[in-house]
Amino acid sequence: MTFEQAKSCPIQFVLAMTDTLNVISGKWKLQIIGSLLFGKSRRFTEIQRTIPKITPRMLSKELKELELNGILKRTVHDSTPVLVEYELTESARQLQEVMDSMIHWGINHREETKREIASEKLAG
Repeated sequence: MTFEQAKSCPIQFVLAMTDTLNVISGKWKLQIIGSLLFGKSRRFTEIQRTIPKITPRMLSKELKELELNGILKRTVHDSTPVLVEYELTESARQLQEVMDSMIHWGINHREETKREIASEKLAG
């Protein structure tokens, strides 16, 4: 299915959107993906340091789900101690554009909301 076909059919549009959200939805997944966008690969503790308030248990769970969905690759290096690294797949790197759009929207929305609140305070 092409993008144009999905855009012209409400059912296919919803299915494609659902597929995307099933992979990236949740409180932590986009933050993990964002952390990995800033480097070639990272170890568990490096990822955890970039995401405030995520517990080791939750990070482990989310990393496993992202690996199952083909978003990241887990590499175990045969060394002492064992070194495990995570990196995004090429498919996941395509999310950069989506995330950039989300960041732009979030910044604009936050500024608009601040202006609206400020003008309401002045009016009220």
